[in-house]
Amino acid sequence: MCRPTEWLTDLGLEGAIQQTFSRLVIHTPRGTTTWPLPWTFSTFDYRTLCELLFEQTDATFDHAKVNGSEGFAVQTDRGELRSPLIVDALGWRRVLGAGANVQPPEAFLSRGLEIHPDGRGDDLELWLDPKYVPAGYSWSFPADDEVRVGVGSFDPRYHVKDPTLELARAVDLPPVRFQGNWIPHKLRPAVDDGIFFAGDSAGHCLPVTAEGIRTALYFGLACGTEIRAVVDGEQTREQALARYGAFSASHAWKYLWLKRVQNLVGRLNPTPVMPLAVRGMNNERLLRWAFAHYREIAPPPGPTAARAPRVAVAA
Repeated sequence: MCRPTEWLTDLGLEGAIQQTFSRLVIHTPRGTTTWPLPWTFSTFDYRTLCELLFEQTDATFDHAKVNGSEGFAVQTDRGELRSPLIVDALGWRRVLGAGANVQPPEAFLSRGLEIHPDGRGDDLELWLDPKYVPAGYSWSFPADDEVRVGVGSFDPRYHVKDPTLELARAVDLPPVRFQGNWIPHKLRPAVDDGIFFAGDSAGHCLPVTAEGIRTALYFGLACGTEIRAVVDGEQTREQALARYGAFSASHAWKYLWLKRVQNLVGRLNPTPVMPLAVRGMNNERLLRWAFAHYREIAPPPGPTAARAPRVAVAA
């Protein structure tokens, strides 16, 4: 898990940061290129991040298996919960969505698997190397006293366990503490049948990079702001649904372009063109331009975000 550092500091989540990086090392079959980053990325501890976020809320938390919903009622294995404001942030399965859900491999999903062995490192590393995955990439992200090493495939039919084991051998790390999941790479409606959707359930994970936590926070803040206005009597539920749905949909063209880049990476990765493209990008002005556009897909909320009024979300 690695995100722009600014997002973590703006939300008062510095305590979750494990390591910070100012460059990206990219390996191809033709050699290694180092990109200086125009702003830093940080790996972080996910549990600590969630705890710090929860401390900023006035919410209560309970744990249950969600089976579905009907109207204002959510059915769980611990009984029925009722609320006029319901948010589905349950992930790519989109449990509360209307109609049957599309399952992999037919769904618009990538697949990823990583290991979390003990170890240390100094660089964020990517492999654009078809010997691990033809359409996708591999990575090594140091996080204090562990290294997160994995493989992600844009093609859900391509199995990534054997490539992950091969990469582990290449970087001389033991294949332990596996973690994997399906990763959405297509935006979906953020409002459906009176329910708000945020994060992977709305397809908010970014194509190409599979960065999902930054966008979950970005769209989650927008969703919470609209719901807060309903709770405070400043707008109706229907207005909140319309405003949030339109806000998410306004990003569709950005996701479309990223999906096109993802498709291009999938086509170029097995060819000699990819190493040339990686080296060609190693230009300060070009990197700043590319990363600035990438940042603005879900820009940081600003340094006052952590001091903003607390948001109560009924889910």
